[in-house]
Amino acid sequence: MTIGGLGGPGQGGPQTPILTVTLNPAFDLATRIDRVIPDIKLRCAAPLADPGGGGINVSRAIARLGGDSRAAVSLGGPTGARMSALLAEGGIATVTLPAPGETRLSLAVTEELTGQQFRFMLPGPDWTQPDAEAAIAAVVAVAGHGGMVVLSGSTPPGIGADIAARLARALPAGAGLTVDTSGAALADVAAARTRLAVLRMDGEEAEALAGRPLLSREASAGFAAQLVADGAAEVVMVARGGDGNILASAEGVWHAEALRVQIVSRVGAGDSFVAGYTLARARGEGLPQALAWAAACASATCMSPATELCRLEDVIALHAAGSVTRMA
Repeated sequence: MTIGGLGGPGQGGPQTPILTVTLNPAFDLATRIDRVIPDIKLRCAAPLADPGGGGINVSRAIARLGGDSRAAVSLGGPTGARMSALLAEGGIATVTLPAPGETRLSLAVTEELTGQQFRFMLPGPDWTQPDAEAAIAAVVAVAGHGGMVVLSGSTPPGIGADIAARLARALPAGAGLTVDTSGAALADVAAARTRLAVLRMDGEEAEALAGRPLLSREASAGFAAQLVADGAAEVVMVARGGDGNILASAEGVWHAEALRVQIVSRVGAGDSFVAGYTLARARGEGLPQALAWAAACASATCMSPATELCRLEDVIALHAAGSVTRMA
């Protein structure tokens, strides 16, 4: 069963090739405990293990939606080998990028008493500029012409904030690049004017980039539209949490209402948003339709435990209940 059978991003016909890129992946462990208390040994439930990192999660979500992608992932050491095996078990076609060290670990602990989730992210291996150049060359070699490339996740230590802009310039003509990152890497690629296909950020990241509060959806929409006009990207998306999502392009500006769901785990919600949007566009959907599927995918992931990501049946139900309106 695919979303396409019910009018979603997959239509059972041709799909533009999608390549996701994860330079700082994480081997995700998720567990539960009655209460988090300092200074004592905490006996946790048996952990769930998943391959994690922005681009990996995008590929995993695309697979759950009935789509296809390849995941270019920087993997190293025994942990990288375990991740590679998990990706293969999940049916994700993987392109292994050179890695300068052991793949990092991350831990998500849910406190049963309060429902709060504590997320511990370890740093990845230190990169050098030759490492970055080798990774870019490897991505370019497999990207091809006319495909969609998604660079998502944190930037490895030492790689340089300009990695997204460098990749955008190196990709062959017609290979549209989506970037979902943060911090210095987001600021650099937004200022580089490489005309990305898509630039996505959350509300706090947008405010940091704008240098001012964006207190209303109109303020976020105006900022996103200005980034489009300045040549940062063809499409700019801002996630405003409970106030929904903004999408701006030369075609117009749209807002997707936040879908009210019971929050079980927010891990991977943003990546699922990118997955839903990317797959919809790869199947030929228009911008507002792709935004609607993206919002449904993000909310569906919030309903799923630990690092499970979105379930197809939840995505379909939430999409039917969602609302996208044109703002400009």
